[in-house]
Amino acid sequence: MSLFIPTYFSPISQYAEIVKSEQIIFEMEDNFQKQSYRNRCYIYNANGKQLLSIPVKHTALNGRKKTKDTLVENDFPWQDQHFKSLQSAYRTSPFFDFLEDEIAPIFHKKYKFLHDVNIDTFLFIKETLQLDLDFKKTTSYQNNTTLKDFRHLADRKNKTSKNMKKYIQMFDDKHGFIKNLSILDLLFMEGPNAISYL
Repeated sequence: MSLFIPTYFSPISQYAEIVKSEQIIFEMEDNFQKQSYRNRCYIYNANGKQLLSIPVKHTALNGRKKTKDTLVENDFPWQDQHFKSLQSAYRTSPFFDFLEDEIAPIFHKKYKFLHDVNIDTFLFIKETLQLDLDFKKTTSYQNNTTLKDFRHLADRKNKTSKNMKKYIQMFDDKHGFIKNLSILDLLFMEGPNAISYL
């Protein structure tokens, strides 16, 4: 069993570990951390690396807030902006046409909690890659766990992706290979071959 934090269209490094796991457990009791993949991902557009960030509500209360209680700020049209960014960046990629209708519901559904967005993005990738994989959610924070612990992969500053193999990217002729982008970059470029890459 492997322990992960659900993130927004997770980076490739996280899925490289997910596909090796027989069963995964999502940590639901951790504290929300800004500047992490919990509410952000990176794609490749004509200008290079582009951040897609889900705005979250910040409560007036001091102290830590659990990721599972983090609310999405829907006063901004973030879903519309993210979907348009994906269309603009990947419209001419080999597999975007095949997946556009499948991914669209995530950008039209109204979400209250951030973790619901992240679980839906995981389910989309799981189905697209045809991963035969069960998942559970924690009910208490896993401190000294005996599970394989991959929670660090939710940290944007994590360096585990340094030896990532190259694959063809949309704008690599202009900006070179950018490693550890969102799993969507790999999916739109490699389609079914993404599973072999991982």
